[in-house]
Amino acid sequence: MLALRLARGGHPFLVLRRLLVAAASAGVGFLLLGALGHAVAHPDRSSAALVRLGWSVLPLSAAVYLAVAVARTDAVTRPRRGLSAVGLGPARLAALAAASTALVCALGSAVALLLFLHLRGGLSGLPFDGAAAGLLGAGRPLPVPAALTLLAVVPAVAYATTGLVLLPRGRRVGGRRGAARGDGVAVPAEARDPFDPAPAPTGLPWGVALIALGLAAEVYGARGADGGAVPLPGGFPGSPGPVVAGWVLTTLGLAVAGPGIVHLCGRLVQAYRPGATRLLSGRALMDEARRVGRPLGVLCAVVSAAITAHTLAGQAGSRPFGPLTGLGAGLVLACATATLLTAAVETRQSRAGTTAALIRLGAPAGLLRTAAVLRAGVLLAVFAPLAWVVAVLTALPLRP
Repeated sequence: MLALRLARGGHPFLVLRRLLVAAASAGVGFLLLGALGHAVAHPDRSSAALVRLGWSVLPLSAAVYLAVAVARTDAVTRPRRGLSAVGLGPARLAALAAASTALVCALGSAVALLLFLHLRGGLSGLPFDGAAAGLLGAGRPLPVPAALTLLAVVPAVAYATTGLVLLPRGRRVGGRRGAARGDGVAVPAEARDPFDPAPAPTGLPWGVALIALGLAAEVYGARGADGGAVPLPGGFPGSPGPVVAGWVLTTLGLAVAGPGIVHLCGRLVQAYRPGATRLLSGRALMDEARRVGRPLGVLCAVVSAAITAHTLAGQAGSRPFGPLTGLGAGLVLACATATLLTAAVETRQSRAGTTAALIRLGAPAGLLRTAAVLRAGVLLAVFAPLAWVVAVLTALPLRP
């Protein structure tokens, strides 16, 4: 009941972010039900249904990633003094945040079920002149246990992932591992001096190595390496296993290298006689590298994959994406973008104390706005060409 109250209450922008999570969950649930409908309509083509179900893992991961990011920005479920005395310590609050996230995802799954049944003609006849009848297996009995099981996947995965991510751990403060103090509330990372530079992330070399390894695997696979072709959605011909593994490694490398790239951008902005604007922008980039860098890397990987798919489709003359493939691709892109914006909101919340201190010291509001615009411009100038370069290098081995 408390999780339901937390889901209903809150800031309007937090409610909007929860609605985005519900919409993402509804989209993933519809894709899973679409795979089930295809299996029901074509029992002799079970492998095609398994392919659809397997590729639904990508939008599922994107939706869960967004759900976790939204749960992290919920100020209601953050540890506060005095709550441990009534049994609401950090671990219990993390469980409540996971429960409220699962509740929102379950709402989206219910919407997906209603929409799926409506398009199949199970509620009030076939809409749109039965355009979606063949795609969703209309006219065939739908196995209720299988449908409910698929709809429970998103809430269950979101609940487990959110609980694990928000589970309180000791944080480093002043070079030592922070322990619980006072009423059991762990010392937050923001307890350090806000003007101290954040330590540099250590994932940049690993990310570059993963990207290089992924590109090498794509070149190896495109030259006819042994291994069966992995079927792809959207009408693309199947690709060898090493090529698909190379895509996965490249995506993982961009996500791992993202924080290091943002931190490096902060150092470059402050290089060579920085003024107040450049100093504030560079220090903020260094401080928010861990929060914003990974969503930026994921979005960069998604945009790069979209550019690669568009290039290959134009060269091969493939048919346009089908409705379910387009829905899945749109979900991944929308969830990656929304996760980045949510991370930006979390960064702004964590920087509220520093901003208030600067205003008390007499910093003009225009200076802070200019610094924010400079940060956004620097990140766009770095990650946009990076996405294009990775897309070109990814599509190069696959060209005929």
